[in-house]
Amino acid sequence: MKDLFITGGSLFMSILSLLFITMVVWLIYHFAKANNSNVAESLQQLKYGKSIGLFALIMGILGQLIGFYEAFSILEQVESISPAMIYGGLKVSMITTLYGILIYLCSLILWFIFSLMLEKKK
Repeated sequence: MKDLFITGGSLFMSILSLLFITMVVWLIYHFAKANNSNVAESLQQLKYGKSIGLFALIMGILGQLIGFYEAFSILEQVESISPAMIYGGLKVSMITTLYGILIYLCSLILWFIFSLMLEKKK
């Protein structure tokens, strides 16, 4: 896991990790804070947690696009390059996108579970 973090680029992987932690804390805090009188407000706050997960997905895609740009800039300067290097670069560029997708998936699952539990309280 540590190798993937470093290989994926410490800047974007750090941002994505912070977004993941923020999303989990946000969802758990607003779920735990909910009581019977403010269920509607808590449901709205849970939607913001889902939005944090979506932002992580977008940041992951942005990280991949920046990686593509850097890789293509280098490819432009080098006359001959092996296909294995290109495939390796594509594999590395997908790490941030995959991490962003996993964070968004976690946010959807947590949002769905907490929303159902709050709806049952209502």
